[in-house]
Amino acid sequence: MKRWKHPGGKLRELGAEALSDSELLAILISSGVRGRPAETIAEEVMGRYGSLAGMGNVPLEHLLEFKGLSDVKILRIAAALEIGRRIAQRSGDYEEQAEREGRTDAGHQ
Repeated sequence: MKRWKHPGGKLRELGAEALSDSELLAILISSGVRGRPAETIAEEVMGRYGSLAGMGNVPLEHLLEFKGLSDVKILRIAAALEIGRRIAQRSGDYEEQAEREGRTDAGHQ
């Protein structure tokens, strides 16, 4: 099995669905700090909050408790989580509208 130095290579070769939540978060974190690579930081965050959804439900300032997460990295993570929320919301809106209109293609945009 191939081993990547950073999850970005895995994403490029296998696609986002092949990555764990920690690996996706590590990509957003980008670089760690001396002695703490992004992957380690991401695993600690996921260990505390259990999932991306769990992490998304805590105040942003709580993420500053993790060594290696700066304001810029936390803002990048918050933006990505918000993009995901908006996509999910709009997808739900589309499916509800399709049901009201009697379309059967609600899951296919």
